[in-house]
Amino acid sequence: MEHKITVVGIGPGSPDYLPPIAQQVIAQATVLLGSRRALADLAPAAVETKIIDQDIAAVMAFIHQRVLKQDVVVMVSGDPGYYSLLAALRLEFPPELITVIPGVSSMQLAFARLACPWQDATLVSLHGRVATADALSYLPGKKLGILTDSRHNPRHIARLLLDGGWPAGTRVWLCADLSYPEEKIMAMDLDDALEISGFGHCVMVVMA
Repeated sequence: MEHKITVVGIGPGSPDYLPPIAQQVIAQATVLLGSRRALADLAPAAVETKIIDQDIAAVMAFIHQRVLKQDVVVMVSGDPGYYSLLAALRLEFPPELITVIPGVSSMQLAFARLACPWQDATLVSLHGRVATADALSYLPGKKLGILTDSRHNPRHIARLLLDGGWPAGTRVWLCADLSYPEEKIMAMDLDDALEISGFGHCVMVVMA
């Protein structure tokens, strides 16, 4: 019988946001996958590791091989249920082989930093994806939480929103490196975001 794959959400980055059950599973792992930074920060000594990079086919092949003989632990940033490797794993392995330990997502932490409820927010990932026009459309009182990337950065997103009818004075927060010592949160109007450089990987919160 095949062994189990445990997908562990390691939160936004700081070990302070790592649940105790996640710490325990990682500490007991014999095969551990994760980003280069996650492995450097969290991998125990003597564990076999594999960096999760852009070659997802190679990552899946590695898991297929190892899970025949032992359990495999896969660390993903944020929460596994929100734009993580879990979706790809579900295409490769039956759900009964997969155990998921949820984590704190960067989206969750961004809204928490603003002391703002997010049950009424429209959540959008532009991290390697294209959003629908409806998701970004303007409505009075609308609230957006957006994951950015180097191409779909806050400057680019601000232009999309302004072209879509959002008022120039709409309030925007850029939340980067959440939970790390270098964490940065900047507040501005939407038209000010047109002049912002960087913030290629952050959470952009927009409130009409």
